[in-house]
Amino acid sequence: MFLIWSLLLFVLLTGTLYVLGVKVWLGSSTLIERVSGQNWQAQEAAHPSLSFRDVMQKLGDLVPASAKDVGVLQRRLMRAGFRNPSALKVFYGIKGVLAVILTLAAVILTLRFDIGGTDQIVAVGAALGAGFFGPNTVLGMLVKRRFKRLRKGLPNSLDLMVVCVESGLGLDQAVMQVSQELQHAHPEISHEFALVNLEMRHGKRRADALRNLAERTGVEDLKKLAAVLIQADRFGTSIGQSLRNHSEYMRTAARQDAETRAAKIGIKLVFPIFFCILPALFVVTVGPVVVKIMRDLLPMMNNM
Repeated sequence: MFLIWSLLLFVLLTGTLYVLGVKVWLGSSTLIERVSGQNWQAQEAAHPSLSFRDVMQKLGDLVPASAKDVGVLQRRLMRAGFRNPSALKVFYGIKGVLAVILTLAAVILTLRFDIGGTDQIVAVGAALGAGFFGPNTVLGMLVKRRFKRLRKGLPNSLDLMVVCVESGLGLDQAVMQVSQELQHAHPEISHEFALVNLEMRHGKRRADALRNLAERTGVEDLKKLAAVLIQADRFGTSIGQSLRNHSEYMRTAARQDAETRAAKIGIKLVFPIFFCILPALFVVTVGPVVVKIMRDLLPMMNNM
């Protein structure tokens, strides 16, 4: 057992020193490249990369992936903001590493506490499942968080787009202006509009760029906005008026959604009140009476 703990400590220290060394080496090479203006890409291409992403990518190549799940995971990674072509392989590499680490930790803990038989098998299986499927849960949380940020930044971007269009700018220039102005306040929505602008500048049709925006983000409000802009562009209606009407529609929908959530508060508070507040209330109100009965009334009844 002492040998196992020594090996684990050695692996932990080695991994820590490796990560710190890679960060220092990459940081120093980037700084030298910025100062001297030399191109270090040729040297890096000549030697295998030592970055964490490349290691995870190589490990991800070894993990078997289902052809059915690859498209779903790619879409989820894209909607979470990971647009690198190697993001899927890195993700599979992280899943494989976590599965191995948690499985080894479960085996060591079961041996340390003398757990055997069925309990050991269940613990090892649970650790393996948590390591392999846990990153999917984390990815889902990242997708939801990015959805919330996109929804939060959409009203301000719509208002700014209406102002730009009504001031005389075209839709392409308005999208570019919105992406520049909201770069610090709402970086997610700014990045998405910047991608739309880049696609249109590289020759893609406006309708296709807007459809890609809706598919890339997966946010329902952005899908509606893309549909409104595509219809306005197709039928030749005023884009400014269409954006203003859609902005008012979104405000009305947000207000109705807030009213619906407020109406559900009473029902949602039933279980917390019943299980958390009422027991404490009973203890405070009925408790002194019960104590007084047990202290005074019961001895009096026993004496009679």
